[in-house]
Amino acid sequence: MGEQVLLSGDPPIELVLKASARARRFSLRVSRLDGRVTLTLPRGASRRQALAFAEEKAEWIRRHIAEHPGEMRPLPGQAISFRGASLPIVAAPGRAVRLVDDRIEVPARDPERTPARLAAFLKHHARLDLVEASRRHAARLGLAHGRITLRDTRSRWGSCSAQGDLMYSWRLIMAPPGVLDYVAAHEVAHLAEMNHSPAFWVQVARLYPDYDAPRRWLRTNAQNLHRYRFKD
Repeated sequence: MGEQVLLSGDPPIELVLKASARARRFSLRVSRLDGRVTLTLPRGASRRQALAFAEEKAEWIRRHIAEHPGEMRPLPGQAISFRGASLPIVAAPGRAVRLVDDRIEVPARDPERTPARLAAFLKHHARLDLVEASRRHAARLGLAHGRITLRDTRSRWGSCSAQGDLMYSWRLIMAPPGVLDYVAAHEVAHLAEMNHSPAFWVQVARLYPDYDAPRRWLRTNAQNLHRYRFKD
């Protein structure tokens, strides 16, 4: 992944130094998903030179970090996105997380376990929705998909293997239903076209005609889905 260093200042900046044989100059990237700062070093550059470059760009880095919404640990009294709606998290009697009208009820006991309980709740519903969508789209193509797995990925919302196995980010359950349905259509379309050629997009349009809208939504709102932190 790279070396992690701390750049002094107010506030200090955590940097990940990453060497690249293909890089021709120093480059900085502030992730829109989690605010992580990566400094890429060209071949032959030293750690000292990299830190000097980062010091010169410190103001730029802090400005971009400030624009990031920051992580949020979902607890009672806050809200969480579920199927595109922001629902309040309410402590209530019981042992399970429940969707009740326009709120999500969580066990009042052991509130520190709320994030983990919510993650399990979201994964459960993500699997239900993604399995249904995948089966429906595959049936329209007259094809069969393989195993469906859920992960907490940051670089992609889904994938399709050469064997027809599908992988999805379970955080899609926090997006509007049409967005989740589009991602399922996108990955199922790979069963017919294992590429991103014009022929592939014809298959996507066959399954989800207005796919531009959910693609734009994901580009705009991805960082909001990833801001929730469910693990310590």
